[in-house]
Amino acid sequence: MTTQAQLDDRYGRTARPRAVLAFWIAVALVAIGGTVWLGWSTVSRTLHAVGVDDLGYTVRDEHTVEVSFQLSAPPGRDIACALEALDAEFGVVGWRIVEYGADGRHARSHTETIPTVAQATTGLVNSCWVT
Repeated sequence: MTTQAQLDDRYGRTARPRAVLAFWIAVALVAIGGTVWLGWSTVSRTLHAVGVDDLGYTVRDEHTVEVSFQLSAPPGRDIACALEALDAEFGVVGWRIVEYGADGRHARSHTETIPTVAQATTGLVNSCWVT
């Protein structure tokens, strides 16, 4: 004859403290590992971030646009920026990549000239990155 303890054991109704403890330890380790990875990826991404603020543009003539902007970049790192000039239909009529050497300052202001192939109506900074 089968006893109640044998039935409980057979159908999993008994407490298994080691299995439960191992499960929760594994869950805690995965959660801690995920939090550490997320934190480090966020910090490492912001260490190399470059912020750009367009300050204005001036259309000098049919073949030239000046763009003024300010960079916020990690001190001591080389920076490159893609500048563009657009026409009335937002078509690109001028494009230029400029590079800036390492500087000890966090924020820098620049004014650059973009040569164009047609009359531009605006000039802007497309993007900047650490080189």
